Amino acid sequence: MDSEWNRYEVFEKERVDLPHRNAGSVHAPDAEMALENARDLFVRRPNCLSLWVIPEHAIFAKTAQELQDDSWRDQEVPHNADSEIYLVFQKQGQIARETYVAHVGQVEASSPQAAMRAALETFAAKNVFVWWVVPERLVLKSEAQDAPSMFAPAHAKKYRMHAYYPVEPIMRELKSAQGMLESDG
Repeated sequence: MDSEWNRYEVFEKERVDLPHRNAGSVHAPDAEMALENARDLFVRRPNCLSLWVIPEHAIFAKTAQELQDDSWRDQEVPHNADSEIYLVFQKQGQIARETYVAHVGQVEASSPQAAMRAALETFAAKNVFVWWVVPERLVLKSEAQDAPSMFAPAHAKKYRMHAYYPVEPIMRELKSAQGMLESDG
């Protein structure tokens, strides 16, 4: 028996000119609680405009290497007979501090595999390491009218960069003092 709540991927939009980018994940019993948990965990800075949460199981993901093997195309599982909107995400960088999976647009398709094929045809694939497609109906998005109550409290929170804490100089001072003690002893 699994005692862990469902996992949700969290996407935040920090500025109007930036896409929603993956900020991490949260566990929650449902999408509403996941959105609340995401706000509490990821909105510590005042520059969050919007949050999305996506159930992990809803993400159809392929790496660039997996896409070279065409067998995934043959594994199409009957899904919706009707087309629906899928959100498309890409991870384009490999730099440790730039590992965002970012929203790049949407396609219409009748299955995750068809959505992936449409995404590959529609969006530039240069330097893309990971592709994700997700049915839009499974994405819970914060509402614009809720932004003041959801994100305004973050303005009052103190957020300190690691540079605000003089840990490195203190450590040097301690090591220096320790060295002096050892040389005296």
